[in-house]
Amino acid sequence: MSKFSRKLQKLHDTAPRQETAVLVTLVRQHQPELEVEEHLDELAFLTETLGAKTVYRFKQKMDKPDSYTFLGSGKMEEIHAYIQENDIDLALFDDELTPSQLKNIERLFEIKVMDRTNLILDIFAARAQTSYARTQVELAQYQYLLPRLSRMWTHLERQKGGIGMRGPGETQIETDRRIIQQRIAWLKEKLEKIDRQMATQRGNRGALIRVALVGYTNVGKSTLMNALSKSEVLAENKLFATLDTTVRKVVIGNLPFLLSDTVGFIRKLPTQLVESFKSTLDEVREADVLLHIVDLAHATYEDQIASVNLILAELDTRDKPILMVFNKVDAFLETAEPGALDAVKRAWEDRAQGQAVFISATQKDNFDGLKDALYGLVSTLHAVRFPYDNFLY
Repeated sequence: MSKFSRKLQKLHDTAPRQETAVLVTLVRQHQPELEVEEHLDELAFLTETLGAKTVYRFKQKMDKPDSYTFLGSGKMEEIHAYIQENDIDLALFDDELTPSQLKNIERLFEIKVMDRTNLILDIFAARAQTSYARTQVELAQYQYLLPRLSRMWTHLERQKGGIGMRGPGETQIETDRRIIQQRIAWLKEKLEKIDRQMATQRGNRGALIRVALVGYTNVGKSTLMNALSKSEVLAENKLFATLDTTVRKVVIGNLPFLLSDTVGFIRKLPTQLVESFKSTLDEVREADVLLHIVDLAHATYEDQIASVNLILAELDTRDKPILMVFNKVDAFLETAEPGALDAVKRAWEDRAQGQAVFISATQKDNFDGLKDALYGLVSTLHAVRFPYDNFLY
């Protein structure tokens, strides 16, 4: 082999290799096949966002998860054999695993195992740009990690009786637990201080109606924000491109108002994140009007609407006026049958009591319709909230 060939071989060997992953899910009784595949597609998208490549999907029908290894022993052996045969790096589960399940599965597979919660936290950590977002993610990660510490010290012996048999494992776990608890307490104090600052900022925004963009992740909220406010918020075809709340002043006709772009929701959003992102979600709680953005081109957009409504109910936003904005109409028309859009419009205009608009944020289709609907909602609220502000007349 020539000197050049050896150099080339060395370069090839040291090039970073994309991690490969298998996806694992449990299929409940009476769960439709389409729904199962859609959930796995979303998990694959999460995996892709993290930079790994999905190579295979495993499913098993069970009434309830196995308390020891989540799936049955036969299926777990099948997955283990595939992992060894194909040199897989990651096993990703579409549900949250208990600490004991995680430890048992890692011992069996001998590779890195992540559940849905851990995967979402990892993506949030990679996408967090500001100090505030990083603090929120760090708190959520520590809260997730605390009950799972024992699996990180399985290489050390447990404390045993007898001379020379007292392993350091248990002591180290106790030390780590104390350090993490102290870190959690410090991060909570830091976030409380930031929350007070942000509450003051929200209070100083003046006599303007607040409108918040809400919706499932990757439905086009940031693209719509850019189109309405003529700003440059990061908008990508990736999950959780937006973690930090962006607020812009928007003027439609003679009516100014504040528009907030918020973090996207997702099915089974980890409770740690809901708690940690309290201040970000306060933008939704304190908004006067919500624009619920929906990806009309998505196969299960109705399920996504239900997931968002569930989180909005937890945030106690039932009394707020909501304008349903169905985005990506152009992508929907590419695959839909003739007349399908009219049927969807009729159905949702009835369900949303007329508060539904169909647009394309990238093509700016029906933007006049969106602005008219938004103007009607905001001007009505403005006249009630600030009756002596006569700039409208």
